[in-house]
Amino acid sequence: MTLGVRVIVENENGEVLLVRHTYVEGWYLPGGGVESKDTIAQTAIKELREEVGFEALSEPKLLNIYKNTSASNRDHVALFKIEDWRIAEPFKPNNEIAEMEFFAIDDLPETITAGNLKRIQEHYQNHPVSHYW
Repeated sequence: MTLGVRVIVENENGEVLLVRHTYVEGWYLPGGGVESKDTIAQTAIKELREEVGFEALSEPKLLNIYKNTSASNRDHVALFKIEDWRIAEPFKPNNEIAEMEFFAIDDLPETITAGNLKRIQEHYQNHPVSHYW
C-alpha cells in the first residue's frame, strides 16, 4: 500500500493555498508521499515546509482518508488541515514546485485537479464526502 497526504491551509482572508508542480499539470493542495520513518501528520508538516516554506504552529487536523484509485488500487491519501502557520522561509520556485498561490474558494484556477477540487468543495461548500480521491 502507498500513502500520501494533502494539506488545506488558509490565509487570513479565507483563501486556500494551492501549488503547481514542475512535473505534472494542474494545481494541487500541498502534500506528498509518506516515508516509512514518518507518520502521516509528520509528513503533512514536512511537506508544507519543504514545498512552500511554511511552518506549522498547530497540529495537523485529520479530515479524512481517501482511496486514490486513479494512482493505483493500493494508494490512499490522508487530507489534513493546518490552521495555524507562519512563513518560515520565503517561497522560491524549485525543481518540484513552480508556483504557489492562495485562491478564493469561489475563484479557483480552471486547472485545479479533480480530486483536489472535490476536497475543497467537501470542506468549504458542504458537498457530499466521498471515500475516493
